[in-house]
This record gives sequence, structure tokens and C-alpha cells, in this order.
Amino acid sequence: MKKIGILLITLIALVGCSCSSEKPSDAVEKYLNNYKNLDEAVMADLDEVVENENLDDDDAKEMYRNVLKRQYSDLVYEITDEEYNGDTAKVTAKITVYDYFKANKDAQDYSKEHEDEFLGDDKKYDAAKFMKYRLEQLKTTTETIDYSLTFDVKKDGSTWKVEQIDDEALEKIHGMYDYENND
Repeated sequence: MKKIGILLITLIALVGCSCSSEKPSDAVEKYLNNYKNLDEAVMADLDEVVENENLDDDDAKEMYRNVLKRQYSDLVYEITDEEYNGDTAKVTAKITVYDYFKANKDAQDYSKEHEDEFLGDDKKYDAAKFMKYRLEQLKTTTETIDYSLTFDVKKDGSTWKVEQIDDEALEKIHGMYDYENND
């Protein structure tokens, strides 16, 4: 479970989005829409992460890529608050994403109860077999979860910019936030 969770967190898409906008909330909307629309910068970061990952074959890499693309394109958000303080602002958005944390946890629990299904021809644990099972669970999950995210936004001239978000916010966008141990 840690392997995929760490991969998702290392995706550094859109840090410091310099979105030209009239309001801080416009910058946050553009930031989140870059995920939803699979913007070029998002895809470049996603492809780099997938290619650098230690997945056994091209099918697993493509499945992982599609899992991430699905999460991003199906992301739903609503701006719920916007507080100005001169050239800085805090914008809060409610997001809805697939609950990949639960899907990962369920896959891991299943593997413990059905160890024999993840053995190779040599009767030893086959990590690649489990990885494919886990990715299939992520690919097919329909369960979603809601999070509230607060974005720091700064004005630079006439442009509002979303500041780099922290790891917890990234985990939430990726649906990998460990809400059982962190809330």
C-alpha cells in the first residue's frame, strides 16, 4: 500500500500555478481544472512518475497511468469560502475524489486473507501479481470521499497565484489520505 501512496504524493503537478485571474478563487478553480482537464503540466508530471516507477510491465504502467487520470478527470469541487487579507488570500474548496485509500486498504486486507492467490509458479509471494490486483481495485472503485482543502493564494502584480500545496492536500486530491490515522 505504501508504494502507490508514495507515488501519488510525489506527483508535483502545478506547483505555484500562476493563473491570471481577478479573484483568488479564480486561481484555485483554474488550478483544480488543470487536474480535471488533464493539463499538459499535470500529464507531464504524471508520465514521469509512472515511467520512474518500478512496475514490472507496460500493462501495469498503463493501468497506473489510467488510474491517476481517472482520479483527476473525475474530481469534483466547489469553492466554499474566500478570505482576503491584502495581497494574500485563503480559498477553501470542497473536493470529491475516489477513495483510493480505502481501495488500497481493502486490497491489502484481501491479500492477507487470500495469500494463495498471490503466489507465483514457484509458490512464493508474487509482488507483481498483487500490484495488478491492487491497480484493478483502484481502477474499478466507485466509492468517493469528500475533503475540505484550504489553498494559500498570493497576488503578484495583477495575477493571483496558488502557492505550493502541502503533502496532506496532495494526498486528499489523489484520494490517498489516511483518514483513519490522521483525523
